[in-house]
Amino acid sequence: MTLTCEDRCIITELIAMHGHLCDSGELDRFDEVFTTDVIYDVTDFGHEVLRGVAACAEAGRALGELNPVGHHVTNTVLSEQAYGRVHARSKGIGVYADGTTGSVTYEDTIVRMDQGWRISHRKVLARRVPLGG
Repeated sequence: MTLTCEDRCIITELIAMHGHLCDSGELDRFDEVFTTDVIYDVTDFGHEVLRGVAACAEAGRALGELNPVGHHVTNTVLSEQAYGRVHARSKGIGVYADGTTGSVTYEDTIVRMDQGWRISHRKVLARRVPLGG
């Protein structure tokens, strides 16, 4: 499989859409971004691995006011993998209601489905120290 420029654009927008859905509270639309059986790994934050879009939406609702008011994604790098998969690495910046911010790295596996590209696995890594230390 060769990723076309169109594929790259669609995948980059897919990754960006996650933040828009979170920030607008449209968590029931996560199936537009993730596979229904997505594995969403937030163990780096001391939480359990979330399995499925319903679990991801419920976790967002449970977090409530502790959610960032802004999810911003940048520096997305895509690489083709075997079996029609794409690996994406992105930087995320979360802005909280009190003005504080946090930084993460998203490690995504993206697959092409009948409905288009979807994230099937996401690992969220907290960035707590500079230079990867």
